[in-house]
Amino acid sequence: MDIQVLQEYLPLFGNAALLTLGLGLAGIALSIVTGLICSLVQYYKVPVARQIVRIYIELSRNTPLLIQLFFIYYGLPKIGIKTDPAVCGIAGLAFLGGSYMAEAFRSGLDAVEKIHVESAKSLGMNKIQTFIYVVLPQAVRTSIPPFTANVIFLLKETSVFSAVSLMDLMFTAKDLIGLYYNTTESLFLLVIFYLIILLPVSLLGTYFEHRFSNSGKGQVSKKTQSAVKNNRRNTEKEVAPNVGN
Repeated sequence: MDIQVLQEYLPLFGNAALLTLGLGLAGIALSIVTGLICSLVQYYKVPVARQIVRIYIELSRNTPLLIQLFFIYYGLPKIGIKTDPAVCGIAGLAFLGGSYMAEAFRSGLDAVEKIHVESAKSLGMNKIQTFIYVVLPQAVRTSIPPFTANVIFLLKETSVFSAVSLMDLMFTAKDLIGLYYNTTESLFLLVIFYLIILLPVSLLGTYFEHRFSNSGKGQVSKKTQSAVKNNRRNTEKEVAPNVGN
């Protein structure tokens, strides 16, 4: 392995890594928003919208990202919708990731036992309070492992962005190998930069998973306790006049 070649290639891979990370994070952010909306539609069983979400999830999860990118980049211009490579990459990643995030969030919401929801209602909580103080904290704890796995998966999927002429890490590696035949050095830097991007995400996911799992054992949040107390006070105020009469 030639150290001088590594030093020459390092800035090129650095710029490619920044582009890969920027596009990946943008796509993941949109996929989180999409996933949240779809999971709520499924959880509350919204008529019609629930069937549309189901079709979207099946379509997205059962087609490769590469095909989706080709459709967006080469297919949509046929009907007058033109996109540049960066927008195509972000849109494709959001379309694919939204379905995976939706299933991760839905599994977290479904994991909340119905008795907890019924208990919250019996304490006088409305639907919004029940969701914020009872359903959401439990759903977050359950969703962290699949959420982390999805983020890592989507960041790795950015390796196909080179198919639409984006100068990401994979494009840079293939370009340098084709021009100068320094295969070992190019692949070495490719692996190193992907590790730099992905390893912190994996470690953060493990940290939050342990933190939330430990904090949730046998504990009730202060916000939940406060909400319950306020609801009890309001109930007592409503009942007191009736008792007096």
